[in-house]
Amino acid sequence: MIVGVPKEVKDNEYRVAVTPEGARELTAAGHQVLVQDGAGAGSSIPQQRYERAGAEIVATATEIWSSSDMIMKVKEPVESEFDHLREGQILFTYLHLAASRELTQALAERKVSAVAYETVQLPDGRLPLLAPMSEIAGRMAPHVAARLLEKEYGGRGILMGGVSGVRPAKIFVLGAGMAGSNAAWIAAGMEAEVIVVDTNLDRLRFIDQIHKGRIITLMSDRLTLEQRVREADVVIGSVLVPGARAPKLVTEDMIRSMRTGAVAIDIAIDQGGCMETSRMTTHSDPTFVVDGVVHYCVGNMPGAVPNTSTYALTNVTLPYALRIATRGLEDAVRVDAALGLGVNVIAGEVTNPGVAEAHAMRFTPLSAIVDGLS
Repeated sequence: MIVGVPKEVKDNEYRVAVTPEGARELTAAGHQVLVQDGAGAGSSIPQQRYERAGAEIVATATEIWSSSDMIMKVKEPVESEFDHLREGQILFTYLHLAASRELTQALAERKVSAVAYETVQLPDGRLPLLAPMSEIAGRMAPHVAARLLEKEYGGRGILMGGVSGVRPAKIFVLGAGMAGSNAAWIAAGMEAEVIVVDTNLDRLRFIDQIHKGRIITLMSDRLTLEQRVREADVVIGSVLVPGARAPKLVTEDMIRSMRTGAVAIDIAIDQGGCMETSRMTTHSDPTFVVDGVVHYCVGNMPGAVPNTSTYALTNVTLPYALRIATRGLEDAVRVDAALGLGVNVIAGEVTNPGVAEAHAMRFTPLSAIVDGLS
């Protein structure tokens, strides 16, 4: 199979979908790897390393898209890339289709086989291809919060960890999954006062056991959210429903109740955001203010640390990419149910129920399209 790796075009997105190590594994398995000129530069990966790994350097994105059987990307195609999409081509990337009807329609109309990293799901519910980016975004969130709390950035002028005799910042984390637990961990390490809420008691119990009470855990309910959001200096939203739009847990009224200069960070913005006041922002223009609260809703947070993110991503995507390239997508999903859950659109049909529901589009089970899939 010919595997194409185009340069990312989203605002300040410096990651690349495959490392030289990943390219070497693919070429060793008999596949051809095409990498766009300069695709790894933003991740501080010299082009010569790809060449030594057996990849072929291609000048333009158009050549990559037109020549490849499978396109591997980091972020979903933007509108300028829609014309590259073609029937039967496999697109393996983060898609977050529940937040974009336009992209969903484009993939269906062009009959692309679209496999989303974020909905590949193991039998125990884990999301192996989303986990490393959630981990990075979670660990970045307290650092972002610490900066935005500074008066220069519109914050309340609070030092994250306080000082002797002065209280630290109050950090409220919604969701105790991969992103939320890492956000809480780093914030606690910065000596902030941290509260985490979730509806999953086992997740909260795990955090409590690991951190031995250093992080306060609470069950999530409306009254708790209203009270804790109002008191917080920073709210970090990290709520995820695989494949579907994130629930709007933080209302406009809750944001309005916060103090001027408080900070709201919505890690769930890729899936539509978990705050009613959220809207997608970029690294070049990352914040906006609503009712005096500084909002940070960058959709590709890990893109700010591209070298770390690129290697973490390839570590988990490569085995699946090899399986698709070696067996073909249809055969690969027959033998790997987790990968099958990653297929969001194929043959013009939407095969993820959360995506179909988000856009009021017809849902078609993957088993109705791929023969022999039960």
